[in-house]
Amino acid sequence: MQQYVIYTRVSTEDQGRSGLGLEAQERDIAIFLDKFSDIPFEIIGEFRDVQSGADSERPELTKALELVRKTGAELLVAKLDRLSRKVSFIATLMDDKRVKLRVAQMPQADKFQLHIYAALAEQERTFISERTKAALKAAKGRGVRLGGLRDKTMKRNEAIQQKADAEAAKVMKIVGPLRASGQTLSAIAETLDSMNIPTSRGGKWTPTQVSRVLDRVSSRSS
Repeated sequence: MQQYVIYTRVSTEDQGRSGLGLEAQERDIAIFLDKFSDIPFEIIGEFRDVQSGADSERPELTKALELVRKTGAELLVAKLDRLSRKVSFIATLMDDKRVKLRVAQMPQADKFQLHIYAALAEQERTFISERTKAALKAAKGRGVRLGGLRDKTMKRNEAIQQKADAEAAKVMKIVGPLRASGQTLSAIAETLDSMNIPTSRGGKWTPTQVSRVLDRVSSRSS
């Protein structure tokens, strides 16, 4: 029987108390177990940290890894960055022959592929940070008042978020009962399409879009 040790992480104490971010991780893990896992399987442990991804010293992850090494179970996480945002930490973990790792959002990926993904993700974060600094420096050189620019951006983003929240709340009147009855994300997407209910961009529904509606409504109500 396939055995799993589940690990989840949120970044701040407030997120840990409110559950923000946890439902999305639990949803992805549930999808993996339902669609991609060997059957039968057994969950032999669940661990959760409320700490920054930049902090490699996490007590619950340490406990989860100890159980994995002891039993030979697979460590199951929703996303690779739930383990760490540091590629060095992930590389060290993957070098441990006693640790078997499974990422729900990348169900077919092996250790080598996950290592490459971690390295690319770190490069992308570094580039985005440098690009942002360069853009702010250039704007300042042109005499742009950065505070005013941020205010306009914040107002525009707020309007976009309000529109998205309203659309999600409307669709949730249909999605909520269907999900509560046990229907899959794919089945709900098909139902919305059959009712000629368009997405926010006027297209067809996918399981991912249904998931986003559930996440948005959940985060706003928590």
